[in-house]
Amino acid sequence: MNRIRSCIFGLLVGVLASLVVTAPSHAQPQAWPTRQPVRVIVPLTAGSAIDIVARLVFDSVSKQIGQTVVIENRAGAAQTIGAAAVARADPDGYTILVAGSALAVVPSTVANLSFNVETDLTAVASLANVPLVLVVQPAKGYRTVRDFVAAAKEKPGAFTYGSGGRGDATHLAAERFRLAAGFQGLYVPFRGAPEVLAEVMAGRLDFYMAAMAPALPLVADGKLQALAVASAKRGIALPDVPTTTEAGFADSDYEFWVGAFAPAATPRTIVDRLNQEIVKALETPGVRDRLKAIGGSPTPMTAHAFEQQFKREVGVNARLVKAAGLAPN
Repeated sequence: MNRIRSCIFGLLVGVLASLVVTAPSHAQPQAWPTRQPVRVIVPLTAGSAIDIVARLVFDSVSKQIGQTVVIENRAGAAQTIGAAAVARADPDGYTILVAGSALAVVPSTVANLSFNVETDLTAVASLANVPLVLVVQPAKGYRTVRDFVAAAKEKPGAFTYGSGGRGDATHLAAERFRLAAGFQGLYVPFRGAPEVLAEVMAGRLDFYMAAMAPALPLVADGKLQALAVASAKRGIALPDVPTTTEAGFADSDYEFWVGAFAPAATPRTIVDRLNQEIVKALETPGVRDRLKAIGGSPTPMTAHAFEQQFKREVGVNARLVKAAGLAPN
């Protein structure tokens, strides 16, 4: 009997030992990438500044990882349609969101969100800054941005400005500048940047805080006049155009960034690998040069640093939205 008990005990010990050895291997996250395609969801239309940056960077990432990367545009509802799709996706590294700084605004401007931008998404990497530029119709005759502000103050509430969507980066940048400069205006929402630019060129809209990418060719052709850039530093594509801060309007700068996010439960090993591949892409001369051509600057940083930046901006934008009187809708 004792021999039988010893044998049974030995078998149990062996089984338990095998479970202890094999259990950790089941808990290990799957290697990435092992299949394709990797989907990158851009929550804006093709040809937007964010879309352009996403395609530039992930074309390089695709070559680096040896896997197909498909860009999928899901525009609408202030980037929330595309962002919600990523928040609900499997957290396996095969569905990534590339969004703009307006993602840090939606908690304050969009009512009844189906997801939480801070807890349902995890920050992966910052891709680039693309400065916004204050553009007007050349026929208006403003020599400087201070001339423009003086004219706006002479007609309180009469100057019109627009954006490609309520609460987007170009809208918030215009509000921040308007509040800093101390004039009133009338906001007019549009469906996209091309419509806003067309209205400014026609003179029916007084100004627009446009992304550099679509504005640069129109400025070069003399169809638009660039009065100032909204970033903290001058734009590399418009070195002679002052910043709004340089023009004398303190606290008027607004950084327009593009960044990558993944579903919140994505394993840290995959997030870190994605970050490494994106940073590597940003360091390639081809990507840097093409970003420069559209007025952008690469912004490599760790996933943790980008997450901290994003969370800070959620709070900053909440205060700006309140100051501008924008109620959630």
